[in-house]
Amino acid sequence: MTTLTPVLTKNWDLPNSFTLEGYGDYSAARSALAMDPDAIIQAVKDSGLRGRGGAGFPTGMKWGFIPQGDGKPHYLVVNADESEPGTCKDIPLMMANPHSLIEGVIITAFAIRANYAFIYIRGEVVHVIRRVQAAVREAYEKGYIGRGVFGSGYDLEIVVHSGAGAYICGEETALLDSLEGFRGQPRLKPPFPAVAGLYAAPTVVNNVESIASVPSIVANGAEWFAGMGTEKSKGFGIFSLSGHVTRPGQYEAPLGITLRELLDMAGGIREGHRLKFWTPGGSSTPIFTDEHLDVPLDFESVGAKGSMLGTRALQIFDETTCVVRATLRWTEFYAHESCGKCTPCREGTFWLKQVLKRLEKGQGTEDDLTTITDIADNILGRSFCALGDGATSPIYSSVQHFRDEYLKHFEIGGCPFDPALATVWGAK
Repeated sequence: MTTLTPVLTKNWDLPNSFTLEGYGDYSAARSALAMDPDAIIQAVKDSGLRGRGGAGFPTGMKWGFIPQGDGKPHYLVVNADESEPGTCKDIPLMMANPHSLIEGVIITAFAIRANYAFIYIRGEVVHVIRRVQAAVREAYEKGYIGRGVFGSGYDLEIVVHSGAGAYICGEETALLDSLEGFRGQPRLKPPFPAVAGLYAAPTVVNNVESIASVPSIVANGAEWFAGMGTEKSKGFGIFSLSGHVTRPGQYEAPLGITLRELLDMAGGIREGHRLKFWTPGGSSTPIFTDEHLDVPLDFESVGAKGSMLGTRALQIFDETTCVVRATLRWTEFYAHESCGKCTPCREGTFWLKQVLKRLEKGQGTEDDLTTITDIADNILGRSFCALGDGATSPIYSSVQHFRDEYLKHFEIGGCPFDPALATVWGAK
C-alpha cells in the first residue's frame, strides 16, 4: 500500500482551489437533494465512514439517532475547533478546499432534516475563518445555500462562528455551550446532543473531515468508499506528518497504511537520525516507538497495540528528543486548557505538571514515577470529558516505554539531553 488516495486534497496545489471555479458545481449535493434523506443516511452507513475527529464513531449511525417527526428544529454543527497538539488537517483543508466542507454540510443537513448549520472555527486562525466565510458567501450568491437550495423547496442557512481559542470547545457539548453564548464547559451526558443539543434541540456534531468526505460518497457510491481501508476502518483519511521527518505534510491515504510506508513517501526521518517515538493521533494518544512502525493505522489495530488512531496526527521524534520534556510540554498544555469544571482534571493536571517539572530538572526520585501514574489513575475515567483522559496518555505510555530515561534524569541530576550533561548520558 504505497499509493496515496487524493480526494479531499486533490486540488490543493491549484491556485484557485478555494474558489467555486476551482472546486466545481456541487453536483453531489444536487444529486443528494433528489434523494430521500433516509437513503442518504443509509448510504453513509453502508460506506463505513467513521468520525474523523478522533473518536471514530460511525457517522451514519450518529445521523440516524436524530428523532424524526418530533416537531423540533434540527441543527448541524461542524466542529472546526482544531486544537489538539500535532493535529493540523482540518485547518489546511478549510484553507485549500472549503467548498468540499460546504457541499458536505448541504448534504448532511438535508439528510438529518436540518435547516440551520453552524461551522465553529477556532478563533486564532483568522485567515481560515475569512476563507470559509468567503466560500459561504460564494455559495449564497450562486443559490447553493439559502432559500430554495438549487431551486428546490429546501432552505438552509449556514453560520460561520468564530470561537475564542479554547481547547475544551473541541469537546462537542462544550462547543454547544459556547455557541449558545455560555462559557465553554462540557455537559453531563445523557442527554446526548442527538436528543438535546444546540438550544435543547436534536443536533448532529461532526468533524470537518467527516463532513467533507460525504460528497465523494454520494458522488461515487458507498461501495467505492468501503473498497478502501480495512474491514472495520473503511475509506481514506488525511495523515498529518510533522516533526523530525524529511518532508512533513498532509498525506491522504487509505486507513490501514503503516507509518513505515508513510515515512518512505515522506523521505524518512531527517538525515543522520533515527526514529525514537511518535504519536499515532496527536498528543492525547499514547505514544508509540520504532517497534510499532508496521502497525496498520486503523482504529482496531492501533487500539490493539495500546494507543488510539485519533486524528492521525503523526508527530515524529528522533533520538535527540527528551521524552520527559516532551511529556512535560504536553502536560503543561492540558493543565492550561483544563476548563476547571471537574476536580480530577483541574487538580490532577496541575499536580502532574508540578511533578514532571521536578523530574525534568533531575530533582525527583523513583517514587515520583509512582506518583504521576497514581495521579493519572485518579483522572482517567473520572472527568466530564476526554480532556482528562487525554492528559494521562503521554504519562502512562512514556513511563511504560522510557522508564530508564526518567530514572537517568535524577541519577545525573538533570536532563541527559542537556549538552553539558551529554557525556554522562552518552548522547550526542
